[in-house]
Amino acid sequence: RAPPGPEPAPPVYRMKLFAPNEVLARSRFWYYMHQYRKMKKTTGEVLDVNEIREKNDRVVKTYYVMLRYNSRSGTHNMYREYRATKLTGAVDQLYSEMAGRHRARPRSIQIIRTGVVENKADLKRPATIQYAKDDIKFPLPHRIVRAPEKKFKSTFAASRPSTHFQ
Repeated sequence: RAPPGPEPAPPVYRMKLFAPNEVLARSRFWYYMHQYRKMKKTTGEVLDVNEIREKNDRVVKTYYVMLRYNSRSGTHNMYREYRATKLTGAVDQLYSEMAGRHRARPRSIQIIRTGVVENKADLKRPATIQYAKDDIKFPLPHRIVRAPEKKFKSTFAASRPSTHFQ
């Protein structure tokens, strides 16, 4: 709530939202505040908008997302798992998958909770369980050997490159 009102120390609310820009983030904030508390834009103010960054975005993690979305037939709750290096990457995958599989628009999707699945035994979806093995290997079928330095690079070569290695 805005400080000049009847309360000298109004409560402060914090919310984690996913939006493409700051304007839409503020809009979604007031949308949810009106749902959860009896408050609207004229009776409060947004103190700050920050982008959340990962501490280490070089490690692939399994994220879970609990959401509610409105379809053509009604409202549905859902649990999803995604493998990504960032939480925002997992949410991007969520929006793409929900648009493709369920024809759900981002405005009809409400993300309730997100987090990292720490234990491999807690994974629920077969698509993410298959990547939870310790001895997992990925094939490298088409590798192009690059020149180690720019002085060794040539625009044209006398023979085709060999891209298949054992």
